Amino acid sequence: MAETITSAPVKTKSVGVAYALWFFLGVIGVHQFYLGNTIRAVTYIFTLGWLGIGLLIDLFTIPSQVRKANGEA
Repeated sequence: MAETITSAPVKTKSVGVAYALWFFLGVIGVHQFYLGNTIRAVTYIFTLGWLGIGLLIDLFTIPSQVRKANGEA
């Protein structure tokens, strides 16, 4: 009898969830923790999202950050 080996389901990150976290908790970097950018998230905590500049950058770059977190780019 041959055994079938199945791989564990891959957990992918969602652009919608990332934007929701950015909108509600972005100033403390929760969306960066979600995407696996721990160091960047910690800097957001201490600088309040790099005084808003980092949050503005993230507004336009979250889709590419999600692709990177999912290993697509």
